[in-house]
Amino acid sequence: MTVVSLGPGKSHYLAPAAKAALSKAEVIVGYKTYMELIEPEILAGKKTLTSGMTGEIKRCRIAIDHALEGKNTAIVSSGDSGIYGMAGLIIELVAEQGLLDKVEVDIIPGISALSSAAALLGAPLMHDFAVVSLSDLMTSWDEIEARVDAAARTDFVLVIYNPRSRKRDWQLTRVREVILKYRDENTPAGIVRNAARKGESVRITTLSRMDESTVDMLSILLVGNSKTRVIGARMVTPRGYLEKYDVGRG
Repeated sequence: MTVVSLGPGKSHYLAPAAKAALSKAEVIVGYKTYMELIEPEILAGKKTLTSGMTGEIKRCRIAIDHALEGKNTAIVSSGDSGIYGMAGLIIELVAEQGLLDKVEVDIIPGISALSSAAALLGAPLMHDFAVVSLSDLMTSWDEIEARVDAAARTDFVLVIYNPRSRKRDWQLTRVREVILKYRDENTPAGIVRNAARKGESVRITTLSRMDESTVDMLSILLVGNSKTRVIGARMVTPRGYLEKYDVGRG
């Protein structure tokens, strides 16, 4: 069985290894929205099985069952399957069912949502950064807030997944309050929605001017550290090369 990372969405960002795995697969399992990212010709003649949001365990079990039947099976994730994706859950379930010696799991990496968003913004992740999801379905809010506090206090650039939904409409406000304990209000913040997909939008603002109403589950938020600045129309976190090597100082 192969866990296939689809990348951000556009077909030219699909890794050759991922495309080859999908082409060879007899069965492809995935979340409906992500399956729609795959070119129709790749899916032609294959058995495709989809389910909706929160159906991750069901999808994994279906994929495992087909692999046990000897079918060349692929289960897909958007972005990189090892970053908030399906790779870890597949391994856990295979182990739980005592199938580690029967089901071989191959994992194909992909371009992550954070990489896609960062490239659209410029180069905000040139130095140390932390990634936090604000979804409290699997992690308690107290833990999430503590992690945001620690990352902000230690001056990490912050990448925030799942920043705001219709039901979770107050957490981003609280996160901004936490970050502002340690960051200047003019710290650059980038909001990328539908990175490398239809409807893509990219905005660079500041912590104090960020319009939370424009942020949703299709958005990724990047908050700079104390060194991050806007150069032209790009958000950049310097690595420190110019200071290290005295570039431009004679």
